[in-house]
Amino acid sequence: MTNSTIPSIELNNGVTIPQVGFGVFQVPEETTQQVVEQALEAGYRHIDTAAAYYNEAGVGAAIRASGLPREDIFVTTKLRNGDQGAETALAAFENSRKALGLDVVDLYLVHWPFPSADKYVETWKSFEKLYEQGAVRAIGVSNFLPQFLERLLAETEVVPAVNQVELHPTFQQTHTQDASRAAGIAVEAYSPLGQGKDLSTPAVTAIAERLGVSTGQVVLRWHVQQGTIVIPKSVTPERIASNLDLFSFELTDEDMGAISALDSDEFIGADPATAAFTQVRA
Repeated sequence: MTNSTIPSIELNNGVTIPQVGFGVFQVPEETTQQVVEQALEAGYRHIDTAAAYYNEAGVGAAIRASGLPREDIFVTTKLRNGDQGAETALAAFENSRKALGLDVVDLYLVHWPFPSADKYVETWKSFEKLYEQGAVRAIGVSNFLPQFLERLLAETEVVPAVNQVELHPTFQQTHTQDASRAAGIAVEAYSPLGQGKDLSTPAVTAIAERLGVSTGQVVLRWHVQQGTIVIPKSVTPERIASNLDLFSFELTDEDMGAISALDSDEFIGADPATAAFTQVRA
């Protein structure tokens, strides 16, 4: 399922996911195919998109253009908040599957809990149907805080395979990570570099200089050594390649501790406890 140089994480249902993937958040529709083709050429075998990114079609086109066997590429997409609900979630999945041009999606995520709508439990039950039917190989959630995970585990049958959350050195969400891992849910980091702001910290720059690698590589290696799945995003070919080159060096325990000490509990994105946007483009 994966490029031999990239380790895989085994999810709680036995499906394996390449630990380093390529994210396409905010990649414009018109350039998505080209950028994803570059990522696949560089060696990525895990692509992360979402209905709310409006670039699923470009991802699918790149996969077809690559000539790679379908089973060699792990594809994640996500349900928009505005499509939550028992029936609307099923219809939205079909739209995503059609846009991607895939018969089976490897991982399908509830993008946000959207608690004010109070539909994430019924939505999850529809996800369980898709999983049972074999339309998806694994189902998971994104941005789910411990209280949302707790309710989902109490009221549904299938334990999420993944919880994809904002996670980087200055925002580590320890409680959410701990709750996820305790339930057997793999943790996946989006904005793993803090959208660049974590790369200029003295701790990270000192480690990068000592090891002769980039600051981005240092932070991504920090994630990898913790067993976290990461999906860095870039549109620059050189950075696309360097973000995958994480396995020729290792951080010491002291390095890991220095980076972990940067946690300041300051998030970049929305607060999952209150986020209520539909993600439907006006």
